[in-house]
Amino acid sequence: MQMPEYDEITRVAALFKLLGDPTRTRLLYALLDAGELYVSDLALATGTGESTVSQALRLLRASGVVTGRRDGRKIWYRLSDDHVRELLGITLEHTTHYAPDDEESS
Repeated sequence: MQMPEYDEITRVAALFKLLGDPTRTRLLYALLDAGELYVSDLALATGTGESTVSQALRLLRASGVVTGRRDGRKIWYRLSDDHVRELLGITLEHTTHYAPDDEESS
């Protein structure tokens, strides 16, 4: 694989930084499980305050990780596409297979 351009590397790093926050990651897994939720449901599902959920969703939306659909006064949030679903699945799978004691010596 060829080394990505600097701006692509910067975007990848920004995405990992975004996913590095446990609250945002819990929201994403809640959306992965439910498919579509609005702010108060996300708050209940994750045990997080609604204002914190709203702030996190603002960042996740701006980065293209989640999208929203307005239905009257509610906005229903969902993962933006299959890439996000795959990333969450692969990342979780990796963390279940990796343990610091499994590191090979050089």
